[in-house]
Amino acid sequence: MTMAKRFAFYGRVSTEDQQDPESSKAWQLSRASQLIESHGEVVAEYFDIGQSRSLPWKRRPEASRLLEDIRRRDDRPFDAVVIGEPARAFYGQQFGLTFPTLVHYGVELWVPEVGGRVDPDSEAHDLVMSLYGGMSKGERNRIKVRVRTAMASQAATEGRYLGGRPPFGYRLADAGAHPNPAKAADGKRSHRLEPDPMAAPVVRRIFAEYLDGYGLRSIAEGLTADGIASPSAHDPARNRHRQHSGGAWAHSAVRAILHNPRYTGHQVWARQRKDEDLVDPDDVALGHRTRMRWNTKDKWIWSDGPTHEALVDLATFERVQAIMASHVRVARPKTLMPTERAYLLRGLMFCGLCGRRMAGAFNHGHPQYKCSFRDQYAQKAGLEHPPTVYLREDKVVPALDEWLAQLFDPDHIDDTCAQLAAVYESHDDDERADQARQTIAECDRKLARHRAALEAGADPTIVAGWMSEVTAERQRADQALRTATPGDAPTPAQMRAVIEGLGDMITVLADADPAQRAKLYEALGLRLTWHPQDKKVLVEAQLARVPAGRVGGA
Repeated sequence: MTMAKRFAFYGRVSTEDQQDPESSKAWQLSRASQLIESHGEVVAEYFDIGQSRSLPWKRRPEASRLLEDIRRRDDRPFDAVVIGEPARAFYGQQFGLTFPTLVHYGVELWVPEVGGRVDPDSEAHDLVMSLYGGMSKGERNRIKVRVRTAMASQAATEGRYLGGRPPFGYRLADAGAHPNPAKAADGKRSHRLEPDPMAAPVVRRIFAEYLDGYGLRSIAEGLTADGIASPSAHDPARNRHRQHSGGAWAHSAVRAILHNPRYTGHQVWARQRKDEDLVDPDDVALGHRTRMRWNTKDKWIWSDGPTHEALVDLATFERVQAIMASHVRVARPKTLMPTERAYLLRGLMFCGLCGRRMAGAFNHGHPQYKCSFRDQYAQKAGLEHPPTVYLREDKVVPALDEWLAQLFDPDHIDDTCAQLAAVYESHDDDERADQARQTIAECDRKLARHRAALEAGADPTIVAGWMSEVTAERQRADQALRTATPGDAPTPAQMRAVIEGLGDMITVLADADPAQRAKLYEALGLRLTWHPQDKKVLVEAQLARVPAGRVGGA
């Protein structure tokens, strides 16, 4: 009697084209189940939501998890992988880069398009699967062309407001029923721009002062001194990441306003574009990353006539552009870094003056951490903060390692091992499940807010990015909830045996791989606060359950 095969189902849905993830998963799983119904059953599900098909499998959360499980030869929970719609799973050359991994680990691949198992020795099967990868790439490109062409036409001939946050100086106003009958039937409305009574005079003042000879910084400082809220302070709900500015104006905000052609009353689209750059030119399999770049002015799409009330006339705007163009310096081409800089304390170092996280910066061959805070920001926030605060990494890490090593010296090792064991024991099933449920609930609230923003006229591209991040976080929490089981907590004696086997802890940390070393610092819950006035770093540690990994060979 033939034993039934255990199948893992993989599917994917993108929220960019507003598909319903639940119904999409249902029909893909149904199609896969029909294919294997006489051979076995699905025992594990992997379904990516909000992930572009152009991303390679290693960069999709659920596909990456599937690949990790495929490598588990001894305790793999399935024997084969079934895909209900290969055009959603494979893009371009992804089949040729992924299928050999399955063959190597002895995992079969089943798809409806070949009527069952994909034969690795069949040229016909390889041709069919490669064909679907090409069709998937062509479909995505056709969608991009259709959307861009439609939006360009709507901006040029209809002057339609295409979404996104309104420019500073305007606010959204109702413009009647949505022109799409289906969306209108759902109650969706069109929007238009109208002058904001508080912000519109500020925009006119900026243009007038610039034509009177004031520089960008002078204008920004004058607005700050007069107590006028900056764009981020004027709309704080959408600028929570800039809460430390204190409402002060930056010269970059003034420049952005002076460059924005929508103040002339015209709808202008395609000022920016999305480029897809290779993550690593030497490893094409890693795929592309999307970068936003500015288009040249000849690529902008202008409406045929005014679509909303102008804050400045076209002649004034063109005069400002001519003056600004005469002041532009020619920049040298940027040189791409071959690899990312390694910062051992990335995300763990904070400024003791303002409380913000310090950013990594390489200077004179040394990794450093800096906190930049413009004078007008500091004054507005009531802080005594230098324009830039620096701290070299090599001034901190040796002392940090020495402090950590003290936790494992003969006088403290027993207490340390007991605390570590207690941390593992405290992370029981109920606690992890409750944390996962809280994360899922918060993600659901965020998704509801993002959908509301989309219906209110927010830029679909921006909202899709937000929803993709939240959906990925929800998937991780959902998986944690499904698999939450108490682990076998190591005893203090077992921990001591492992630690003593490593030898001198300072040497172990110094010789460890930088990436693993940084993960260890993060797992220890370190938070370092630099107090430049005292020239001291306050170190706090909140022990968490350290993830599996190897530091110094153990």
